[in-house]
Amino acid sequence: MVGLNDLALTPRLELRQAQSLTLTPQLMQSIRLLQLSHLELNAFVEAELLRNPLLDAAEPEDFTDRDLEVAPRGNEDLAEDLVERGEHIGAAADIASSMDTEVDNVFPEQVGQDSIRDSTRPPEIRGRATEDAPDLEQYVSSGISLADHLSGQINLLVTHPADRLIARSLIDSLDEAGYLTTDCAQLAEQLGTDPEDVEAVLDLAQTCEPAGVFARNVRECLMLQLRERDRLDPMMQALLDHLDLLASHELQRLMKEVRCSAEDLSDMLAELRELDPKPGLRFDGAPMQAIVPDVYVREAQDGGWSVELNSDVLPKVLVNRTYYARVSKQVRSPKEKEFLVDCLQTANWLTKSLDQRAQTILRVASEIVRMQDGFLVHGVTHLRPMTLKMVADAIDMHESTVSRVTANKFIATPRGLFEMKYFFTTGLSGSEGGEDHSAESVRHFIKQMVDAESATAILSDDTIAARMKADHGIEVARRTVTKYREAMNIPSSVIRRRQKRSLVGA
Repeated sequence: MVGLNDLALTPRLELRQAQSLTLTPQLMQSIRLLQLSHLELNAFVEAELLRNPLLDAAEPEDFTDRDLEVAPRGNEDLAEDLVERGEHIGAAADIASSMDTEVDNVFPEQVGQDSIRDSTRPPEIRGRATEDAPDLEQYVSSGISLADHLSGQINLLVTHPADRLIARSLIDSLDEAGYLTTDCAQLAEQLGTDPEDVEAVLDLAQTCEPAGVFARNVRECLMLQLRERDRLDPMMQALLDHLDLLASHELQRLMKEVRCSAEDLSDMLAELRELDPKPGLRFDGAPMQAIVPDVYVREAQDGGWSVELNSDVLPKVLVNRTYYARVSKQVRSPKEKEFLVDCLQTANWLTKSLDQRAQTILRVASEIVRMQDGFLVHGVTHLRPMTLKMVADAIDMHESTVSRVTANKFIATPRGLFEMKYFFTTGLSGSEGGEDHSAESVRHFIKQMVDAESATAILSDDTIAARMKADHGIEVARRTVTKYREAMNIPSSVIRRRQKRSLVGA
């Protein structure tokens, strides 16, 4: 029996041995570098180059020290190149000024030419023939934004300072399509004014060009454009009040509600097709970045696939050890020495991390290409089911590492440019123990069937599921077909039947 004295809490020393994984700040930063896109990575490296004096951007690979070597010359005055000598000759006006005479007395044939040439240059580089040409892209005007376009009109329509503040808030509340995303009552509460004042300014703002901006929904957007065209008659107003019936292609019921004939409805629908439901998109919004692949996949001569990194998007940095050796001899205070050592460690870590990141991307991309060889040869119908765990096990990595590597990365293949995440899909079992099929290939088959159906033979989800099993040997439930169909924004069989019948005039 254990006594109470044996359980007394007394201080004592114990020595234990244990293993634990500690994530250092540099290790966490290396992990974060894996999931950065090449644009984000280059921005990070640029910031490090500015902060760390021991880091230098690597020169192009084709640039060598031999390009800087000067060939020995026997007679410097006689062997000097004519073009090189011309670079040291000043303008005719400068030479004449040094001789205290006029230009036409020294160079009669050059009168007027130097003045024309030099007048087109800034004063600090006039007469210098070796300056680089200006970057013309710096002088290209940018497109006007929707906010700037509307601000110029609002300043003419609204004169009272309080109303201009409301109008400015309305402009700031527009989305990229030109729709108002804030309720007038909410905006009035934020500005400390009456909702009637906001409504009054909104009525003025809705007269701005392009017609349809500041609308709160599609109906109001179309109504503003029709009013601007003087075509908002009672029949068209009734049609706008029943846009839900138009969306579901219930044309018979729509004609009954609008009280119009089929010919009148056809004319009104033709007018609606001429309108722009997103008038704000015609103006410049956020700058668009072109997608640049991180990995290229090409056919190899041996019949396989060649996988290589896109070196143009990989930042290249070097550690300037010569500068470190020179500066370290002049360091005096401990604080300066600590800063220099920290810069050296950071520079070594960055160069190593960039190399590891590139090698990891290449390993993951190579395994993806190996597993998806059928897709590269035959297309999306042969896309295999593939998970992060399958790739991670094949290259002896953790799933989280593969997930970070494939984030925001693109791969260029003979089939097109794809995000790496595209190749990771779940699998659907084949019938009678056949090979599994990826979810992406199943979506492709569904879209093919829907595109090929006629107005008199619309396929239901049950029929699509049955055909998938009969034609492709894929076991898929009806609810799975419904989920994939809705994800691709394909309407139901009832709405598709109405749509296709309306197209053929049935």
